[in-house]
Amino acid sequence: MAEPDQAAFWNDRYASDDYLFGTQPNAFLAREAHRLTPLSRVLAVADGEGRNSVFLAQHGHRVVAADVSQRALDKARSLAERRGVDVEYVQADLAEWDWPHETFDAVVAIFIQFAGPAARRTMFDGFRRALKPGGMLFLHGYREEQIDYGTGGPPTVENLYTVRDLLDTFSDWDVHHLASYDAEIVEGTGHSGMSALVDLIARKNI
Repeated sequence: MAEPDQAAFWNDRYASDDYLFGTQPNAFLAREAHRLTPLSRVLAVADGEGRNSVFLAQHGHRVVAADVSQRALDKARSLAERRGVDVEYVQADLAEWDWPHETFDAVVAIFIQFAGPAARRTMFDGFRRALKPGGMLFLHGYREEQIDYGTGGPPTVENLYTVRDLLDTFSDWDVHHLASYDAEIVEGTGHSGMSALVDLIARKNI
């Protein structure tokens, strides 16, 4: 179960009936989801209001979506129902969750930058635990340069990624794709404008 203050913070952010980050999938995920094998079992972490988990389910994958916010999960379920797909939703604080062991073919982690370095290490260890041998990680988020843009993401630079840190963290994985770039994004009111982004797709070694 989530820490009450963290859950309350995100419940408040998602309080509106509008979808803070929109209902369309993240562009990176939409672009790269073709790499998933059909009927993959996918864990979508910190999935929020469901835009990415619903997209994956619409493409035939078996999806478990975890988020700390009950309000977000309620909105995600509503979106899944409207889109006619089934997703399993789990309320979880990812810094404290008892991660499943070698259960998933893929982990999708989109803008999970609410966590500082210590909690991020815990989550990255969780990805390793949750993925089957040979499973794929799809990670997308903001680089440190995002602070200068101020168009979304945390105001704390230590929560943001660097290419070097990602390479060091996943040095024992097979990195299939790593890209650092700036792009204009429009994802609801939460992410809007020119942004400093990084993509990572890596396979857990067998």
